[in-house]
Amino acid sequence: MTTNTKLYTFNYSEAQTYLWSLTFIVANTLLPQLFHLIPQGGIIFAPLSFVILAGSYKFGWKTGLLAALASPIVNNLIWSAPMWSVIPVMALKLAFLALAAGLTAQYFKKVNILLLVSVVLVAELLGGLAELALTGGIAATLTDFTIGWPGLLLQVAGTWAVLKWLNR
Repeated sequence: MTTNTKLYTFNYSEAQTYLWSLTFIVANTLLPQLFHLIPQGGIIFAPLSFVILAGSYKFGWKTGLLAALASPIVNNLIWSAPMWSVIPVMALKLAFLALAAGLTAQYFKKVNILLLVSVVLVAELLGGLAELALTGGIAATLTDFTIGWPGLLLQVAGTWAVLKWLNR
């Protein structure tokens, strides 16, 4: 299932980069609050990752990277979550996702389920290795797959559906 959609690659000199990044930061501030109504909803569904994946794929890695680095900090300042100790790992994992999504979209110039699955798996692998290096523990990394598999599916299916919807 491939969909043709207009994909963008904005640079840091363009206002759209910052406007879209701000949009994703706002979405990443509000969307998790819905998922936190579900017990362990943030861990299970990883709503920040969904927004970063869709945004980076559609508007480029630079736009996504800004949102990926700022979103955990803004959430902490507004909602006191995530905890400060988790922010470096979370920001790094989101940054890997933004880079993988934006660069994949830029290279392939199309979106399909296989590409999105590949992006998510590469980002999870790189993020997991980074998390292991920073924390020395593998338990949190494995949680992304054992508890967080619905979120990984949401990222792939949701991003594909959003990008297809935006193309209509």
